[in-house]
Amino acid sequence: MIACLGFLLLLLLHSVLAQTQSEDADLLSFATSLAKLPHVRALKYNVQYHNRERVHPGYWFVSPYGQMDPEAPTHRYAQFQVGPYIYDGDGVLVWAGSPMFDNRNIFDFRAVHSMSGGPHLSMVWQHSWDGSDQGSGLVLGNDYTIQRQLRYPPEFGAFDIHEFNILDDGNTSLSVTYRSHMLPMDTLGRPGEQTAVLAGGFAEMDVNTGEVRRDWDSVDQIPLGDTVHFYPSSPALPPPGWDYVHANSVDKNSDGNYIMSMRFTNSVYMISGADGRIMWRLRGRGNSDFEQDFVFSKQHDAKFLESNGTRHIISILNNASDENFNEEDVSSALIVELETGTTPMTAKVLRRYNRPDGHLTRLRGNAQVLPNDNIFIGWSERGYISEHADDGEVLMSANFASARFSTYRAYKFDFTGRPNYPPALVASVWGTDESDLTTTFYVSWNGATDIAWWNFYAQASSLSHPVFIGSVPKRDFETLFVAKGFLDWVSVEAVTADGNVLGKSRVHRTDLPKHWVMAGFTGDRDKLKPHDPAALYAADGSVHNAAGQEVADSTDSSSGDSSAVVHPAGGVDSKELSRIVHETYNAVSSIGGLFLFVLVVCLACVVCAGAWVLLRRRRRKGSYQHVPHEDDLPEEELRLHNVPPE
Repeated sequence: MIACLGFLLLLLLHSVLAQTQSEDADLLSFATSLAKLPHVRALKYNVQYHNRERVHPGYWFVSPYGQMDPEAPTHRYAQFQVGPYIYDGDGVLVWAGSPMFDNRNIFDFRAVHSMSGGPHLSMVWQHSWDGSDQGSGLVLGNDYTIQRQLRYPPEFGAFDIHEFNILDDGNTSLSVTYRSHMLPMDTLGRPGEQTAVLAGGFAEMDVNTGEVRRDWDSVDQIPLGDTVHFYPSSPALPPPGWDYVHANSVDKNSDGNYIMSMRFTNSVYMISGADGRIMWRLRGRGNSDFEQDFVFSKQHDAKFLESNGTRHIISILNNASDENFNEEDVSSALIVELETGTTPMTAKVLRRYNRPDGHLTRLRGNAQVLPNDNIFIGWSERGYISEHADDGEVLMSANFASARFSTYRAYKFDFTGRPNYPPALVASVWGTDESDLTTTFYVSWNGATDIAWWNFYAQASSLSHPVFIGSVPKRDFETLFVAKGFLDWVSVEAVTADGNVLGKSRVHRTDLPKHWVMAGFTGDRDKLKPHDPAALYAADGSVHNAAGQEVADSTDSSSGDSSAVVHPAGGVDSKELSRIVHETYNAVSSIGGLFLFVLVVCLACVVCAGAWVLLRRRRRKGSYQHVPHEDDLPEEELRLHNVPPE
C-alpha cells in the first residue's frame, strides 16, 4: 500500500516539477547549483548558424540585466540571474558570475589579452541601490579572482556603466564620467536663466594604483545648442540636470588622442591628448566637419580600428533611433574611413552590417571587429547578437530565450578559464531495493574551459584508495553520469583531450533520499551499506579510462541542459527516468514530514493537496518574475543613477 501511494506521489510531484519547469523554460537549472543556495538560473540562448565554417572561434561575453537601476534588497527569495556570463559558440554556459557579485548589474564585461600574466576579465560593477557602494571597474584573473578594483574620486560620482576600456599597454583604463554643472541659457535665447546639465567626459586611470591620470569634461567644449535631446524651450532643471550630450564610449589611438561617442548630439568627437580641444566632429545628421554621403544617429560604441596620422578607420553602432523616433528603418554597424589631411575632410562608409532581423536597436549596443575581420555585433535587447563576414554575409545569430533580459554590450574573445576552486559534484543513490541500486552523479566546473572528459571515482571508505568507475565526455555545463550500485565517497576529475588532469573535486558523500519509502523503496534504508567499488567493478570489464578504451556509450540528455549520460555497468533504466526520479527525490526531501503524515492518514488528502498545488502553480508567477520586462525600464537618457544618491 505504501509503495502504491509512493508511486502516486512520485507522479504527482513530477507533474508539479514539470509545470514549474514550463514556467521558466527560458532559464537553465543545474543540480550542482541546486545543491547549495543560492540557485543560479542562467539564461538560455537560441542559436542559429547560417555558415559555421566562416565563424571565428571564441566565447561570448555578456552581462544580462532585468532593469537598469539597482534593485533594493528584498526578503523574497531571488535566484541568481543577472551579472557576467560566458557562453561558448553553441550557447552552452561556461561561467556564471552572478553569485560572485551579489546579483547586482554588471556592464561592459569582456576578456583582456593585453595584460601580463595571461588572459584577464574586465567589467563595471554597478553602484548599489542606496549609494553605499559607488561601483567600480574590476579586473579579474582567469582564475576568476579580483585582481584590481578601481573607484572614482568622490567628485566624479558613481562609476559609470558605459565603458571600462583597458588600453593596449594593460596599465591604464578609460571610462566615461558624468558631472553636474550650472550653465547659463543665453545661447538658447534665454538670458538670465540657468539650468543644471550633466556633462559627459572621460577619465584615464592607472590600473595598478587607481590614480586618475587625465580627465576631460564636455561642459566647456560642447555648447548646449548642439543637443538634439532638448529644445530651447525645454524647462530648466535642478541638479543633476539635462543629460545634454550622453557620452557612451571612449577610445584612444597610438598618437594619444581620443574619440568619444555622444548620443544626444549624434556625433563622434576627436579630442586632443595634448590640450583637450576638440580636433574634429563627425556628425551623423546636421553640420559635420566632414564631407560625407551617409547618416547615422543615436549611436554607440565608437572605436578606433586603425589610426595613422590623418587617416582613421573607426567602427560605430548606428542605432538610427531612440525610444520615441527613428531616422532609419534598421539599425546597423558601420566601418567608416576618415581622411583629415584633405580639404575638405572626407568620411565614407567602407562596410555596413544591418541588423539581421531588419529591426531597430533603440538603446545600447556595440560592434567588435574580430581578428579575421568578421564583425561581432551586440544588438542589446534580449541579448540579440550576430556575427558577419567582412563581405556582409550573416554567419550566426542568437538571442536569449527570455524576453525579460538584455545585455548592454556583447563581445567575443578567445579565453582560457582556470578556476581556483574545485569542480562541483552531487551524487545520490536510488532504486527499489538493495539488489537494484544505482548512483547518479552531476558534475560541473563553473568557468573551466578545455575539459574533454570527466573521470569518476568511488571509495569503499573515507580512507580507501579511489577506484575508477567510469568516464564520460563533457558536452555541456553540467554532466549527468549514472553508475551501477550504491557508491559512496565519490570524486571526479576533469581531463583535457590530451589526457592532462585540469583539476579534481573534493571527496563527497552520496545522498540517500530522506523519504525513500514514499518513492517505492522496499528495503531497509537504515541498514543500507555502500558497495565496495573495487569488488563491484572488478567483475565488470566494460569500464576503463578516459582515453576512450571500452568506455561506455554516451548520449545527450533531452533536458534543457543537454547533459551527457553514461551507463558504465548496465542494469540502468533510461536517462530520463534517472533525472525524473532524482528531481522527485529532492522535492520529496524538501517537503519533509508533513506530507508523509498526510499521506499515511489519507490518500484523498494527498490527491486534493496535489490538485491545489497544481492550480496554485498555474496561477502564481515564477520566483524570477519580479524582474520587470524591458518595456518597464526607465528611458536610457534619464541616466541619473550615475549621480550619487542623496
